[in-house]
Amino acid sequence: MTDFTPISTLGRYPNLVVVSKTSSMMSLKDYINKARANPGKVTFASPGIGTTPHLAAELLKNMAGIDITHVPYRGIAAGAMSDLLTGRIDSMFNTTGSLLEAVRSGQVRGLAVSAAERSPLAPEIPTFAESAFPALMSRHGNGLFVPAKTPRDIVTKMHDSVAAMLREPAVKERYEVLGIETASATPKEMMAIMRSEVTLTIPSRPSLQA
Repeated sequence: MTDFTPISTLGRYPNLVVVSKTSSMMSLKDYINKARANPGKVTFASPGIGTTPHLAAELLKNMAGIDITHVPYRGIAAGAMSDLLTGRIDSMFNTTGSLLEAVRSGQVRGLAVSAAERSPLAPEIPTFAESAFPALMSRHGNGLFVPAKTPRDIVTKMHDSVAAMLREPAVKERYEVLGIETASATPKEMMAIMRSEVTLTIPSRPSLQA
């Protein structure tokens, strides 16, 4: 917050929960109903403990009141996809950047994305909000920074160049292949985003009844 100056955001991509194409679970509602009927028996993979896909799954567990079992991997290339396709695990939480191509090719079925609205890159996949979980929003993003003492005119020039680059059809197309939506923001807007994400708000606990 103090050592760097933001130039611009570059791209954003939400988390996504998927199951294999042969799974009997056709929707997030099916997923939750199966988990409720089989506490602790529905498994989910993530790219690792403490990653945002893992935390998105934990948030869903809390909000839906379900018990699903975490199976952490060291990234999607560490066997998670093959285990999902062969039925060793029931589901996977990861980013659209990692899973969207598998959804597009029909290898897996996307159940929901963790965004406020449907992704323009995958408009056929519903959001968690559409399944009564509007607070379940977790989205990744990339950004460009320079040292804090960089002259303002250079910051402005760099931002303008990045914004122009992100409008180029070839760049947008390349990002879309990776499951990432291009997104430019001014340095001021980016700083506001950063501040909102590092501000800790602790919700009040409900009073305990005797």
